[in-house]
Amino acid sequence: MKTSFRILEPSALQLIARDMNSKGSSCVANFLTLEQLKSLQLSVSDEAEKHPGSYFAHHGGPEIEASLLGALGASQDFRAMLETVYQACAGKPAYSNEILKVLRCVQGASGHRESNCFHYDASLVTALLPIEIPQEGTDRGDLILFPNLRRIRSNVLFNVVEKTLLQNALGRRLISAAIKHRILRPEKLQLVPGNLYLFWGYRTLHANEPCDPAKRRATAIFHYGDPHAGSFATRMILKLNQRRARRATAMGTQPTV
Repeated sequence: MKTSFRILEPSALQLIARDMNSKGSSCVANFLTLEQLKSLQLSVSDEAEKHPGSYFAHHGGPEIEASLLGALGASQDFRAMLETVYQACAGKPAYSNEILKVLRCVQGASGHRESNCFHYDASLVTALLPIEIPQEGTDRGDLILFPNLRRIRSNVLFNVVEKTLLQNALGRRLISAAIKHRILRPEKLQLVPGNLYLFWGYRTLHANEPCDPAKRRATAIFHYGDPHAGSFATRMILKLNQRRARRATAMGTQPTV
């Protein structure tokens, strides 16, 4: 299987960053070859058999590293792409070049429970790689974005308080109701497997719409460049989120973090 990935020229990377600033997101069409996409879909299918009809997620770990996602995360060209895009927004290198890799799969009744969980990411750059996405019908699990609502916060505690006030059940219900009644009009992306979507996850409030329970929605997410990396609060939040994610996978549900 081909393990090399697309290499983007510096001019293309600058265009991606400009699109993320002006439109809120950027798409690299056909980032994966058909062979690479089929390999990932097979890996997801194998994992899905271990969680029949239930939500599951892997935050790093052997399930990811043994798949093509591990090779992509280790690719120097992919890492350089994320670093270039990060610097275009932050104006300086990231504190750490670590890439946090997540494999997330929504299937069965969990499709509706896992929708509209609006949040800001801890990382500045979020690269989303769809693996399996329904392409027909209304419940496709489309990505909803309120692009670039905030700047990088200078104080990590302010960032934590801001996220806590927003990322809760009441706040998410209010946002969903405002969208339903067209008070709020977010950007919406219908994701195509094999494309790569990039946006400022730290600055952009985002979630996914419901997914048809009869279908499967599987995505890989690569988080790069936490502006507050190294702080005690950031380390504790990361550990808490990973613990909750492991517990949620065991229960077949996703925590609202």
